[in-house]
Order: sequence, then C-alpha cells, then structure tokens
Amino acid sequence: MAFFRKKKEIPIGLWMKCPACGKMAFTKTVEENLHVCPECDHHMKVNGPTRVKHLLDESSFESIGEELEPKDILRFRDEHDYGDKLKKTQAKSGVSEACTAGLGTLDGKPVAVAFLDFTFRGGSMGVVVGERVALAAELALEHRAPLIIISTSGGARMQEGALSLMQMAKTSATLAKLREAGIPFISVLADPCTGGVSASFAAQGDITIAEPNALIGFAGPRVIQNTIKTQLPEGFQRAEFLLEKGYIDRIVHRSVLKEELSALLDYLKPVPVANGAEVETAAAVEPAEAEAES
Repeated sequence: MAFFRKKKEIPIGLWMKCPACGKMAFTKTVEENLHVCPECDHHMKVNGPTRVKHLLDESSFESIGEELEPKDILRFRDEHDYGDKLKKTQAKSGVSEACTAGLGTLDGKPVAVAFLDFTFRGGSMGVVVGERVALAAELALEHRAPLIIISTSGGARMQEGALSLMQMAKTSATLAKLREAGIPFISVLADPCTGGVSASFAAQGDITIAEPNALIGFAGPRVIQNTIKTQLPEGFQRAEFLLEKGYIDRIVHRSVLKEELSALLDYLKPVPVANGAEVETAAAVEPAEAEAES
C-alpha cells in the first residue's frame, strides 16, 4: 500500500513576482526594501498610505478630504457601471480614491502632501483627486508649509468626462497661489506619470524629482510617433533621458528619497511674512544681494 505525503500549500501573499525582471522574492523582503526589487532595482507601484509610511514621521500624518469620495455623476457605462467599478476598486485597494492628501512632518519639518496611487484606477485624475490635490495646496498656503506631491497616473479619468479635465486648471490655479506666496512645491514623478497629470500640477514644481526609469510624458510613444511620423530615440520618455534634456532636476532612488526631500526642505524654506507683507530672506536671494541689503 502506497502512502503519499500531503503537499503543503504556500500561503497566499508570501511571495511576489517582480513585474520588470520576473524574479520571485519574499513579499516581506520587498516591503522592507521600500517596494524596490532586490534583484533588478525596479521601483514598484505603491499606494498613498505606503508613501506616508515611507516618508513622513510616525503618527504625524493628518489626512484631508477623506470625506470626499468619487461618484458616478455622469452615469457612465461601458462593460460595467462606473459606480460598480469604483466600489470594487475601493474594496480591493482599501483606499477611497487615487489620492491621499494631508499634513504631516518629515524629519520634524511640517509639510503638506498629496500622494497619487496608480493601483486605484490607474491613478487617474477625477473630480475628487483634483479636489484633494487642491486641498493639499490650500493646506500648504494656510500653514505656510512646503508642498510635496508624488504623481503617478495614466491621466484624466475618462469616466468623469470634462469634469476630470477641469481639474487640470483647478490644481494649476491653486499652485499659482503658492508661488505668489513664496511657498515651495516639490514635485516627485513616479512610474508612470502621463496624460493630464503630467501636463498640469506634476510639471509645475519648483524642483522636480523622478524615481529611476520612470515613464514620464503626455501621450504614449506610439501615439507620438504616429502623429509626427518620426522615429524617436529609445527611452525618450524615461526619467534618465528627461534629466539629460533638463525637464527634471534630478533622479532619486527611493531608498534615499526621504533624505533628499529633507535636505531640500532645509534649503527651500517658505518666504517669511512680516506685518502682512512678504519679505525676502538671504536664502531667497543671492548672497551679494543679501549683503548689500543689510
């Protein structure tokens, strides 16, 4: 009589496959590595709460706009109702929208933040995403705290039609107020950052940072090549190419992103206000000018 050992089942979620190199790794190892593949260094997509955990001081984050949730205003339907898709995505992702926004501290420095999440409907910008980004900017203005936005998106959310496109103007107008008030805005571009997001608030940072090999652009490479009928350089929409052409200021590995942002926050301090009027500081002008004014 033959006896067979019962096959042990591997617990679900114990291992994960890198979408870039295809290698398997312990999920815990990947998480401890800030969701960067230990084999090929691919920066995986992470959601807003994970960004909060990576970058902000523990227990310092206070969210804003969580009471706002996306709705099927246009009653959009393709294969399924948009409203049903939203409910399924919310249940699966554990977040209410593709943007997590609020106020916190980074190495003790107050910051307003908005973190987009590609895993929620491709990080697409609908009404609520645009509103939360605008609220984060207004929070920065109210507290005179620098604003950090991490953008990863496929663009405007087509299921919300023109209402989603309006968010490009709304977010840009809110950021203009920060610029007028002398409050810094650091834009971080993660893979991918495309469409209406890349063409609006993501492109307006005082300093623009990108994660390694991030895809950045408005339209896809095939669309561009078919439109202008020209063969474009390989990797022309990757962060490294854009850094070479001056579109972004630097590429920063996720493992040192918090350290880099902290250093930038030390350098880019909001212009102080005296008696209700904005004044320049030595950090905001050239040293020679500061000396002459003194």
